[in-house]
Amino acid sequence: MIGGIGMPELLIILVIILIIFGAGKLPEIGAGIGKGIKNFKKATREIDQEDKEPEKIEDKLKS
Repeated sequence: MIGGIGMPELLIILVIILIIFGAGKLPEIGAGIGKGIKNFKKATREIDQEDKEPEKIEDKLKS
């Protein structure tokens, strides 16, 4: 797989993370990453909605 991350690479990364942070911190790290991704998706959805709202207002004014 050129330019991608395969299973062996993911396992190596996981082992390195386990060594650095320990097994006890992994759930906290995972939860933090999950919340970050959720907030990012929410923010991008809000930006998309803000971009569409002026069009709706313009359409109502034309009617």
